[in-house]
Amino acid sequence: MTQHVIKRLPIDTGTSGWEAISERTFPATALDHDITADWLIIGAGFAGLSAAERLSQLRPQDKIVVLEARELAKGPAGRNSGFMIDVPHNLSAGEYSVADAQASKDEIRQNRLAIAFAAGVAAEYDLCRETFDPSGKVNAAASDRGLGLNDNYRKSLEKIGEEHRVLDAGQMREMTGSRYYRGGLYTPGAVMIQPANYIRGLARGLRSKVTIYEHSPVLQLSREGTSWKAKSSGGSVSAPKVILAVNGHVESFGHFRGRLMHIFTYASMTAAFSQNEFAGDVTGTDRWALLPADPMGATVRKITTNGLSRIVIRTRFTYDPGLKVSERRVASVAAEQRRSFDARFPGLESLPMEYSWAGALCLSRNHVPAFGEVEEGLFSACCENGLGTVKSTLAGMMAADLAAGADSPELDKYKNQPEPSRLPPKPVAWLGVNSVIRFQELRAGREG
Repeated sequence: MTQHVIKRLPIDTGTSGWEAISERTFPATALDHDITADWLIIGAGFAGLSAAERLSQLRPQDKIVVLEARELAKGPAGRNSGFMIDVPHNLSAGEYSVADAQASKDEIRQNRLAIAFAAGVAAEYDLCRETFDPSGKVNAAASDRGLGLNDNYRKSLEKIGEEHRVLDAGQMREMTGSRYYRGGLYTPGAVMIQPANYIRGLARGLRSKVTIYEHSPVLQLSREGTSWKAKSSGGSVSAPKVILAVNGHVESFGHFRGRLMHIFTYASMTAAFSQNEFAGDVTGTDRWALLPADPMGATVRKITTNGLSRIVIRTRFTYDPGLKVSERRVASVAAEQRRSFDARFPGLESLPMEYSWAGALCLSRNHVPAFGEVEEGLFSACCENGLGTVKSTLAGMMAADLAAGADSPELDKYKNQPEPSRLPPKPVAWLGVNSVIRFQELRAGREG
Protein backbone atom coordinates (compact mmCIF):
# COMPACT_ATOMS: atom_id res chain seq x y z
CA MET A 1 0.00 0.00 0.00
CA THR A 2 1.37 3.39 -1.02
CA GLN A 3 1.00 5.96 1.75
CA HIS A 4 1.91 9.64 1.87
CA VAL A 5 1.80 11.32 5.28
CA ILE A 6 1.68 15.11 4.97
CA LYS A 7 3.86 16.50 7.74
CA ARG A 8 3.57 20.20 6.99
CA LEU A 9 0.99 22.62 5.61
CA PRO A 10 1.73 25.94 3.92
CA ILE A 11 1.26 29.04 6.06
CA ASP A 12 -0.24 32.25 4.68
CA THR A 13 1.09 35.41 6.34
CA GLY A 14 -0.84 38.66 6.46
CA THR A 15 -4.38 39.44 5.32
CA SER A 16 -4.86 39.62 1.57
CA GLY A 17 -6.65 42.81 0.62
CA TRP A 18 -8.36 41.00 -2.26
CA GLU A 19 -9.90 38.49 0.13
CA ALA A 20 -10.72 41.11 2.76
CA ILE A 21 -12.79 43.23 0.36
CA SER A 22 -14.42 40.22 -1.34
CA GLU A 23 -17.98 39.38 -0.36
CA ARG A 24 -18.75 35.76 0.39
CA THR A 25 -22.31 34.64 -0.45
CA PHE A 26 -22.36 31.00 0.67
CA PRO A 27 -21.26 29.16 3.83
CA ALA A 28 -18.06 27.15 4.23
CA THR A 29 -18.53 23.43 4.91
CA ALA A 30 -15.81 21.19 6.36
CA LEU A 31 -15.54 17.45 5.75
CA ASP A 32 -16.93 15.67 8.80
CA HIS A 33 -17.54 12.07 7.61
CA ASP A 34 -16.18 9.36 5.32
CA ILE A 35 -17.38 9.44 1.70
CA THR A 36 -16.65 7.90 -1.68
CA ALA A 37 -16.50 9.71 -5.01
CA ASP A 38 -15.55 9.20 -8.62
CA TRP A 39 -13.03 12.03 -8.50
CA LEU A 40 -11.11 13.81 -5.77
CA ILE A 41 -9.36 17.13 -6.33
CA ILE A 42 -7.02 18.34 -3.60
CA GLY A 43 -6.77 22.13 -3.62
CA ALA A 44 -9.42 24.74 -4.50
CA GLY A 45 -7.30 27.39 -6.18
CA PHE A 46 -7.13 28.16 -9.89
CA ALA A 47 -5.86 24.69 -10.83
CA GLY A 48 -8.24 22.74 -8.58
CA LEU A 49 -11.42 24.61 -9.41
CA SER A 50 -10.54 24.68 -13.13
CA ALA A 51 -10.05 20.92 -13.00
CA ALA A 52 -13.42 20.57 -11.26
CA GLU A 53 -15.12 22.76 -13.86
CA ARG A 54 -13.55 20.80 -16.71
CA LEU A 55 -14.44 17.43 -15.17
CA SER A 56 -18.03 18.58 -14.66
CA GLN A 57 -18.14 19.22 -18.42
CA LEU A 58 -16.48 15.93 -19.38
CA ARG A 59 -18.18 13.68 -16.78
CA PRO A 60 -21.41 15.43 -15.73
CA GLN A 61 -22.81 12.29 -14.08
CA ASP A 62 -19.75 11.61 -11.92
CA LYS A 63 -19.39 12.58 -8.28
CA ILE A 64 -16.61 15.14 -7.92
CA VAL A 65 -15.26 16.23 -4.53
CA VAL A 66 -12.81 19.06 -3.84
CA LEU A 67 -10.88 19.37 -0.56
CA GLU A 68 -9.40 22.74 0.40
CA ALA A 69 -7.09 23.07 3.40
CA ARG A 70 -8.01 26.69 4.09
CA GLU A 71 -11.04 28.80 3.33
CA LEU A 72 -11.61 29.66 -0.32
CA ALA A 73 -9.43 32.57 -1.53
CA LYS A 74 -7.47 32.86 1.73
CA GLY A 75 -4.56 30.90 0.26
CA PRO A 76 -2.27 31.78 -2.68
CA ALA A 77 -5.15 31.93 -5.17
CA GLY A 78 -6.47 35.03 -3.40
CA ARG A 79 -3.05 36.61 -2.89
CA ASN A 80 -1.74 37.30 -6.40
CA SER A 81 -1.86 40.52 -8.42
CA GLY A 82 -4.79 39.38 -10.57
CA PHE A 83 -3.15 39.46 -14.01
CA MET A 84 -4.24 36.78 -16.50
CA ILE A 85 -1.42 37.26 -19.01
CA ASP A 86 -1.43 35.88 -22.54
CA VAL A 87 1.90 37.17 -23.89
CA PRO A 88 4.67 35.41 -21.92
CA HIS A 89 7.27 36.90 -19.67
CA ASN A 90 9.91 34.93 -17.87
CA LEU A 91 10.13 35.71 -14.15
CA SER A 92 12.95 33.26 -13.40
CA ALA A 93 15.21 34.70 -16.12
CA GLY A 94 14.77 38.25 -14.89
CA GLU A 95 14.17 39.61 -18.40
CA TYR A 96 11.30 39.77 -20.85
CA SER A 97 12.40 37.92 -23.99
CA VAL A 98 11.13 35.98 -26.98
CA ALA A 99 14.12 33.84 -27.86
CA ASP A 100 12.22 31.28 -29.87
CA ALA A 101 9.32 32.62 -31.92
CA GLN A 102 7.54 29.29 -32.35
CA ALA A 103 7.87 28.35 -28.69
CA SER A 104 6.51 31.76 -27.75
CA LYS A 105 3.58 31.38 -30.12
CA ASP A 106 2.82 27.97 -28.63
CA GLU A 107 2.88 29.40 -25.10
CA ILE A 108 0.68 32.32 -26.09
CA ARG A 109 -1.83 29.93 -27.65
CA GLN A 110 -1.91 27.85 -24.46
CA ASN A 111 -2.28 30.94 -22.29
CA ARG A 112 -5.16 32.13 -24.44
CA LEU A 113 -6.78 28.72 -24.19
CA ALA A 114 -6.77 29.16 -20.40
CA ILE A 115 -8.05 32.75 -20.65
CA ALA A 116 -10.86 31.64 -22.96
CA PHE A 117 -11.75 28.94 -20.42
CA ALA A 118 -11.83 31.57 -17.66
CA ALA A 119 -13.94 33.84 -19.87
CA GLY A 120 -16.41 30.96 -20.22
CA VAL A 121 -16.48 30.67 -16.43
CA ALA A 122 -17.12 34.40 -16.11
CA ALA A 123 -19.99 34.23 -18.59
CA GLU A 124 -21.53 31.04 -17.19
CA TYR A 125 -21.45 32.20 -13.58
CA ASP A 126 -22.22 35.86 -14.27
CA LEU A 127 -19.01 37.34 -12.90
CA CYS A 128 -19.05 41.14 -13.08
CA ARG A 129 -16.59 43.32 -14.98
CA GLU A 130 -14.84 44.26 -11.75
CA THR A 131 -14.10 40.55 -11.19
CA PHE A 132 -13.14 39.67 -14.78
CA ASP A 133 -12.02 42.62 -16.91
CA PRO A 134 -10.50 41.97 -20.39
CA SER A 135 -8.77 45.35 -20.35
CA GLY A 136 -5.21 44.48 -21.33
CA LYS A 137 -2.16 45.58 -19.36
CA VAL A 138 0.78 47.98 -19.60
CA ASN A 139 4.47 47.30 -19.11
CA ALA A 140 5.52 50.50 -17.35
CA ALA A 141 9.04 51.96 -17.59
CA ALA A 142 10.48 54.46 -15.10
CA SER A 143 14.14 54.53 -16.21
CA ASP A 144 16.41 54.37 -19.25
CA ARG A 145 16.90 50.68 -18.63
CA GLY A 146 13.14 50.15 -18.38
CA LEU A 147 12.61 51.96 -21.66
CA GLY A 148 15.26 49.74 -23.24
CA LEU A 149 13.61 46.59 -21.93
CA ASN A 150 10.25 47.74 -23.25
CA ASP A 151 11.79 48.48 -26.64
CA ASN A 152 13.31 45.01 -26.81
CA TYR A 153 9.96 43.55 -25.84
CA ARG A 154 8.28 45.62 -28.54
CA LYS A 155 10.68 44.26 -31.17
CA SER A 156 9.97 40.71 -30.02
CA LEU A 157 6.22 41.31 -30.25
CA GLU A 158 6.65 42.64 -33.76
CA LYS A 159 8.58 39.53 -34.78
CA ILE A 160 5.72 37.25 -33.80
CA GLY A 161 2.96 39.56 -35.01
CA GLU A 162 1.49 40.47 -31.62
CA GLU A 163 -0.62 43.61 -31.25
CA HIS A 164 0.81 46.33 -29.03
CA ARG A 165 0.90 50.11 -28.55
CA VAL A 166 3.71 52.31 -27.25
CA LEU A 167 2.75 54.94 -24.64
CA ASP A 168 4.76 58.05 -23.88
CA ALA A 169 5.24 59.79 -20.53
CA GLY A 170 2.23 62.04 -21.07
CA GLN A 171 -0.07 59.13 -21.79
CA MET A 172 1.23 57.27 -18.73
CA ARG A 173 0.57 60.34 -16.58
CA GLU A 174 -2.93 60.73 -18.01
CA MET A 175 -3.69 57.09 -17.17
CA THR A 176 -2.09 56.88 -13.71
CA GLY A 177 -1.93 60.49 -12.54
CA SER A 178 1.77 59.91 -11.80
CA ARG A 179 4.82 61.65 -13.25
CA TYR A 180 6.97 58.68 -12.23
CA TYR A 181 6.71 56.73 -15.47
CA ARG A 182 8.58 57.65 -18.66
CA GLY A 183 6.78 55.30 -21.00
CA GLY A 184 4.74 52.15 -21.38
CA LEU A 185 3.94 49.28 -23.71
CA TYR A 186 0.29 48.22 -23.90
CA THR A 187 -0.81 44.73 -24.94
CA PRO A 188 -4.55 44.05 -25.22
CA GLY A 189 -4.91 40.34 -24.49
CA ALA A 190 -4.47 40.26 -20.73
CA VAL A 191 -7.44 40.06 -18.36
CA MET A 192 -7.49 41.77 -14.97
CA ILE A 193 -9.32 39.85 -12.28
CA GLN A 194 -10.21 40.37 -8.66
CA PRO A 195 -8.69 37.00 -7.70
CA ALA A 196 -10.67 36.37 -4.52
CA ASN A 197 -13.94 37.24 -6.24
CA TYR A 198 -13.06 35.01 -9.20
CA ILE A 199 -12.27 32.00 -7.01
CA ARG A 200 -15.38 32.46 -4.90
CA GLY A 201 -17.54 33.11 -7.95
CA LEU A 202 -16.29 29.95 -9.65
CA ALA A 203 -16.81 27.92 -6.47
CA ARG A 204 -20.29 29.35 -6.03
CA GLY A 205 -21.21 28.33 -9.58
CA LEU A 206 -19.72 24.87 -9.18
CA ARG A 207 -21.69 24.06 -6.03
CA SER A 208 -24.59 22.63 -8.06
CA LYS A 209 -22.21 20.18 -9.78
CA VAL A 210 -19.33 19.60 -7.38
CA THR A 211 -18.98 19.14 -3.61
CA ILE A 212 -16.41 21.48 -2.05
CA TYR A 213 -15.16 21.06 1.50
CA GLU A 214 -13.10 23.84 3.10
CA HIS A 215 -10.98 23.79 6.26
CA SER A 216 -10.25 20.17 5.32
CA PRO A 217 -6.50 19.69 4.81
CA VAL A 218 -5.37 16.31 3.54
CA LEU A 219 -3.14 14.81 6.23
CA GLN A 220 -2.64 11.39 4.67
CA LEU A 221 -3.09 10.06 1.13
CA SER A 222 -2.87 6.32 0.60
CA ARG A 223 -3.52 3.81 -2.16
CA GLU A 224 -5.97 1.12 -1.01
CA GLY A 225 -6.77 -1.44 -3.69
CA THR A 226 -7.99 0.41 -6.78
CA SER A 227 -8.76 3.65 -4.95
CA TRP A 228 -6.98 6.47 -3.21
CA LYS A 229 -8.06 7.50 0.29
CA ALA A 230 -7.46 11.03 1.52
CA LYS A 231 -7.80 11.53 5.27
CA SER A 232 -8.53 14.87 6.85
CA SER A 233 -9.10 15.68 10.51
CA GLY A 234 -12.86 15.22 10.24
CA GLY A 235 -13.30 12.46 7.67
CA SER A 236 -12.00 10.91 4.48
CA VAL A 237 -12.65 10.74 0.74
CA SER A 238 -12.04 7.61 -1.33
CA ALA A 239 -11.83 7.89 -5.11
CA PRO A 240 -10.16 5.94 -7.94
CA LYS A 241 -8.65 9.09 -9.43
CA VAL A 242 -7.13 12.08 -7.64
CA ILE A 243 -5.80 15.38 -8.98
CA LEU A 244 -3.23 17.20 -6.86
CA ALA A 245 -3.73 20.93 -7.42
CA VAL A 246 -1.56 22.20 -4.58
CA ASN A 247 1.26 23.97 -6.44
CA GLY A 248 4.59 23.73 -4.57
CA HIS A 249 2.94 21.81 -1.72
CA VAL A 250 3.04 18.77 -4.05
CA GLU A 251 6.49 18.06 -2.56
CA SER A 252 4.78 17.39 0.76
CA PHE A 253 2.92 14.56 -0.99
CA GLY A 254 6.22 12.95 -1.96
CA HIS A 255 6.53 14.13 -5.56
CA PHE A 256 9.01 16.43 -7.35
CA ARG A 257 11.11 16.74 -4.21
CA GLY A 258 14.24 18.78 -4.71
CA ARG A 259 12.96 20.10 -8.03
CA LEU A 260 10.75 23.07 -7.10
CA MET A 261 11.62 26.59 -5.95
CA HIS A 262 9.26 28.03 -3.35
CA ILE A 263 9.16 31.79 -3.86
CA PHE A 264 7.20 34.37 -1.87
CA THR A 265 6.20 37.75 -3.16
CA TYR A 266 4.63 40.61 -1.20
CA ALA A 267 1.84 43.13 -1.69
CA SER A 268 0.09 46.01 0.04
CA MET A 269 -3.31 47.56 -0.63
CA THR A 270 -4.36 51.09 0.29
CA ALA A 271 -7.45 52.05 2.17
CA ALA A 272 -10.39 53.03 -0.03
CA PHE A 273 -10.49 56.63 -1.25
CA SER A 274 -12.64 58.81 -3.48
CA GLN A 275 -11.24 60.91 -6.30
CA ASN A 276 -12.21 64.18 -4.61
CA GLU A 277 -10.26 63.42 -1.42
CA PHE A 278 -6.99 64.65 -2.92
CA ALA A 279 -6.07 67.80 -4.79
CA GLY A 280 -5.69 67.30 -8.54
CA ASP A 281 -5.96 64.18 -10.64
CA VAL A 282 -3.32 62.26 -8.67
CA THR A 283 -4.34 58.69 -9.60
CA GLY A 284 -5.67 59.05 -13.14
CA THR A 285 -8.47 56.95 -14.57
CA ASP A 286 -10.72 54.65 -12.54
CA ARG A 287 -8.73 51.49 -13.18
CA TRP A 288 -5.40 50.55 -14.68
CA ALA A 289 -2.88 47.74 -14.43
CA LEU A 290 0.91 48.07 -14.66
CA LEU A 291 3.55 45.39 -14.85
CA PRO A 292 7.15 46.60 -14.47
CA ALA A 293 9.35 46.74 -17.57
CA ASP A 294 11.86 44.84 -15.43
CA PRO A 295 9.95 41.89 -13.94
CA MET A 296 11.74 42.32 -10.62
CA GLY A 297 10.23 45.79 -10.24
CA ALA A 298 6.88 46.93 -8.86
CA THR A 299 3.51 45.73 -10.13
CA VAL A 300 0.84 48.38 -9.50
CA ARG A 301 -2.94 48.25 -9.99
CA LYS A 302 -5.76 50.68 -9.36
CA ILE A 303 -9.30 49.36 -8.88
CA THR A 304 -12.54 51.29 -8.40
CA THR A 305 -15.87 50.02 -7.07
CA ASN A 306 -18.91 52.18 -6.40
CA GLY A 307 -16.87 55.37 -6.63
CA LEU A 308 -14.20 54.23 -4.17
CA SER A 309 -10.71 53.33 -5.34
CA ARG A 310 -7.76 51.38 -3.99
CA ILE A 311 -4.22 50.91 -5.25
CA VAL A 312 -2.28 47.66 -4.88
CA ILE A 313 1.51 47.50 -5.10
CA ARG A 314 3.51 44.28 -5.31
CA THR A 315 7.29 44.14 -4.89
CA ARG A 316 10.07 41.83 -3.64
CA PHE A 317 10.68 38.11 -3.93
CA THR A 318 12.26 35.69 -1.46
CA TYR A 319 13.13 32.01 -1.68
CA ASP A 320 11.68 30.17 1.33
CA PRO A 321 11.64 26.36 0.99
CA GLY A 322 9.95 26.07 4.39
CA LEU A 323 6.70 27.33 2.78
CA LYS A 324 6.28 30.14 5.30
CA VAL A 325 7.48 33.67 6.03
CA SER A 326 7.25 35.75 9.19
CA GLU A 327 4.96 38.65 10.06
CA ARG A 328 8.13 40.65 10.62
CA ARG A 329 9.21 40.01 7.03
CA VAL A 330 5.86 41.16 5.69
CA ALA A 331 6.01 44.32 7.81
CA SER A 332 9.55 45.07 6.64
CA VAL A 333 8.62 44.70 2.97
CA ALA A 334 5.45 46.76 3.54
CA ALA A 335 7.65 49.62 4.76
CA GLU A 336 9.67 49.40 1.54
CA GLN A 337 6.45 49.36 -0.47
CA ARG A 338 5.29 52.49 1.30
CA ARG A 339 8.40 54.30 0.05
CA SER A 340 7.93 52.94 -3.46
CA PHE A 341 4.29 54.00 -3.44
CA ASP A 342 5.07 57.51 -2.18
CA ALA A 343 7.67 57.98 -4.92
CA ARG A 344 4.98 57.26 -7.49
CA PHE A 345 2.16 59.19 -5.82
CA PRO A 346 3.65 62.05 -3.76
CA GLY A 347 0.18 63.52 -3.22
CA LEU A 348 -1.02 60.43 -1.34
CA GLU A 349 1.35 60.32 1.63
CA SER A 350 -1.62 60.53 4.00
CA LEU A 351 -3.37 57.53 2.43
CA PRO A 352 -2.75 54.50 4.66
CA MET A 353 -1.99 50.96 3.54
CA GLU A 354 -4.83 48.90 4.94
CA TYR A 355 -3.59 45.40 4.11
CA SER A 356 -0.17 43.81 3.58
CA TRP A 357 0.49 40.16 2.83
CA ALA A 358 2.78 37.49 1.40
CA GLY A 359 1.84 35.05 -1.33
CA ALA A 360 3.53 31.83 -2.41
CA LEU A 361 4.39 30.87 -5.95
CA CYS A 362 6.35 27.98 -7.41
CA LEU A 363 9.07 27.85 -10.08
CA SER A 364 11.15 25.17 -11.70
CA ARG A 365 14.69 25.78 -12.98
CA ASN A 366 13.73 24.79 -16.52
CA HIS A 367 10.41 26.66 -16.41
CA VAL A 368 8.17 23.61 -16.84
CA PRO A 369 5.16 22.46 -14.80
CA ALA A 370 5.06 19.59 -12.34
CA PHE A 371 2.46 17.77 -14.40
CA GLY A 372 1.28 14.30 -15.26
CA GLU A 373 0.25 10.96 -13.80
CA VAL A 374 2.75 10.60 -10.98
CA GLU A 375 1.32 7.34 -9.65
CA GLU A 376 -1.49 5.14 -10.90
CA GLY A 377 -4.66 7.22 -10.71
CA LEU A 378 -2.82 10.17 -9.12
CA PHE A 379 -2.31 13.26 -11.28
CA SER A 380 -0.34 16.46 -10.64
CA ALA A 381 -1.36 19.94 -11.86
CA CYS A 382 1.30 21.97 -10.05
CA CYS A 383 4.13 24.53 -10.44
CA GLU A 384 2.77 27.56 -12.29
CA ASN A 385 6.16 29.26 -12.81
CA GLY A 386 5.05 32.69 -11.65
CA LEU A 387 1.89 33.06 -13.76
CA GLY A 388 -0.52 31.41 -11.36
CA THR A 389 -3.85 32.63 -12.66
CA VAL A 390 -3.25 31.48 -16.24
CA LYS A 391 -0.80 28.60 -15.85
CA SER A 392 -2.73 27.02 -12.97
CA THR A 393 -5.99 27.34 -14.89
CA LEU A 394 -4.32 25.62 -17.84
CA ALA A 395 -2.79 22.90 -15.63
CA GLY A 396 -6.17 22.14 -14.07
CA MET A 397 -7.82 21.88 -17.49
CA MET A 398 -5.06 19.66 -18.85
CA ALA A 399 -4.99 17.41 -15.76
CA ALA A 400 -8.73 16.85 -16.05
CA ASP A 401 -8.41 16.00 -19.74
CA LEU A 402 -5.50 13.64 -19.07
CA ALA A 403 -7.23 11.86 -16.19
CA ALA A 404 -10.51 11.55 -18.10
CA GLY A 405 -8.85 10.33 -21.29
CA ALA A 406 -9.97 13.36 -23.32
CA ASP A 407 -7.15 13.57 -25.86
CA SER A 408 -6.49 16.78 -27.75
CA PRO A 409 -3.60 18.38 -29.68
CA GLU A 410 -3.15 20.91 -26.87
CA LEU A 411 -2.92 18.15 -24.26
CA ASP A 412 -0.39 16.29 -26.42
CA LYS A 413 1.81 19.41 -26.52
CA TYR A 414 1.31 20.26 -22.87
CA LYS A 415 2.20 16.83 -21.51
CA ASN A 416 5.18 16.46 -23.85
CA GLN A 417 7.51 18.43 -21.61
CA PRO A 418 10.46 17.38 -19.46
CA GLU A 419 10.00 17.12 -15.73
CA PRO A 420 11.33 19.90 -13.52
CA SER A 421 15.12 19.70 -13.25
CA ARG A 422 16.86 19.08 -9.95
CA LEU A 423 17.97 21.90 -7.68
CA PRO A 424 21.38 22.04 -6.01
CA PRO A 425 21.59 20.87 -2.37
CA LYS A 426 19.41 22.95 -0.03
CA PRO A 427 22.05 25.28 1.47
CA VAL A 428 23.51 26.00 -1.96
CA ALA A 429 20.06 26.51 -3.49
CA TRP A 430 18.96 28.87 -0.71
CA LEU A 431 22.08 31.01 -0.97
CA GLY A 432 22.18 30.94 -4.76
CA VAL A 433 18.52 31.67 -5.45
CA ASN A 434 18.23 34.45 -2.86
CA SER A 435 21.48 36.03 -4.07
CA VAL A 436 20.28 36.05 -7.68
CA ILE A 437 16.89 37.46 -6.65
CA ARG A 438 18.44 40.24 -4.60
CA PHE A 439 20.90 41.17 -7.36
CA GLN A 440 18.07 41.36 -9.89
CA GLU A 441 15.95 43.45 -7.53
CA LEU A 442 18.80 45.90 -7.00
CA ARG A 443 19.43 46.04 -10.74
CA ALA A 444 15.75 46.89 -11.29
CA GLY A 445 16.46 50.18 -9.50
CA ARG A 446 13.79 52.80 -10.17
CA GLU A 447 11.47 50.15 -11.65
CA GLY A 448 11.06 48.77 -8.12
